[in-house]
Amino acid sequence: MSVTPVLEADVLRRQDPELAEILLGELARQSTTLQLIAAENFTSPAVLAALGSPLANKYAEGYPGARHHGGCEIVDVAERVAVERAKALFGAEHANVQAHSGSSAVLAAYAALLRPGDTVLALGLPYGGHLTHGSPANFSGRWFDFVGYGVDAETGLIDYQQMRSLARTHRPKAIVCGSIAYPRHIDHAFFREVADEVGAYLIADAAHPIGLVAGGAAPNPVPYADVVCATTHKVLRGPRGGMLLCGSELAERVDRAVFPFTQGGAQMHTIAAKAVAFGEAATPAFTAYAHQVVANARVLAAGLAAEGLVVTTGGTDTHLITADPLPLGVDGRVARGQLAAAGLVLDCCALPHGDSRGLRLGTAAVTTQGMGEGEMAGIAALVAGVLRGRVDARSARDEVRDLVGGFPPYPG
Repeated sequence: MSVTPVLEADVLRRQDPELAEILLGELARQSTTLQLIAAENFTSPAVLAALGSPLANKYAEGYPGARHHGGCEIVDVAERVAVERAKALFGAEHANVQAHSGSSAVLAAYAALLRPGDTVLALGLPYGGHLTHGSPANFSGRWFDFVGYGVDAETGLIDYQQMRSLARTHRPKAIVCGSIAYPRHIDHAFFREVADEVGAYLIADAAHPIGLVAGGAAPNPVPYADVVCATTHKVLRGPRGGMLLCGSELAERVDRAVFPFTQGGAQMHTIAAKAVAFGEAATPAFTAYAHQVVANARVLAAGLAAEGLVVTTGGTDTHLITADPLPLGVDGRVARGQLAAAGLVLDCCALPHGDSRGLRLGTAAVTTQGMGEGEMAGIAALVAGVLRGRVDARSARDEVRDLVGGFPPYPG
């Protein structure tokens, strides 16, 4: 499959050579370095084609059959297809596919269920909570009274009993389960039990694992949560965007919270691209992919641990790994820079009960490229080699370029 028709490189070169070089430069960067950021992936050429389609021209405020603009007959069909595919994929009674991002999906969930000043219980930011889970720099921390639960100091696993105790004490209006840096499956049934006990809504922020859910490689929060918020990129491998899943009783509240309360016109080209991704995720090939993502992550986590890094929770159930490189003599921020210079692109993150920063890695993108467990073991060794100073940046970059050359994200 060739990416050239999608980028329309020749057309862009003629009209705007400066931007053409920027786009092609980014394609070259993605094709010569290892993409290990847990929140990133490579979309298919079909998704890219939908993003670059004439649907980008259409203004479509409102919902199918009830738009504020004329000429929406075709885009109405596209949105209905996306909604039906999302509902079928995740077993939801209702889906809203208009959210522009994961954060805007969470904002809409809060808008549908809460009022400013309400108490919300969520995973604390030092333990992997997202900005929308109560950061004072974010709308969530400014509009709502957040209480944070944490993780066990020894295991790094969510402290479910602490969460229950805090819920009983604070009686929150909503409980949020989900994380940007927690590598284990979440016990949605336990969260549902606690939410029912204290009369709270349960909001699942499934931005990271939703692609694994689609492929049957992670438990589905839909049967337990009142509202599920998610992104459509990451493991799901669609366009950058968000969605919400809920029961029919909350459908109207959720839809009105997206439009007109928090957003204006829907991005119809993105919604069409979401529909393409949902269709791809419903295939046996995607199921195999999702399970391979997890298998790769487990091998990579084991390899990093064998090299001396401290892997949070001792491993992973998902695509995501967090690890402390301090035993190798380097802080996470410094390590990220050293690895970037070597062509290994990843993030750093807060570590539970630690003063240093850790590394956050993911296997979604490299698995899309076709890499398997053998490559993961090699990547773990290369990470450690760079951080220990055994491999210099130039040699490592050459090794990375050779590896990615055998698994190009867009062959041709």
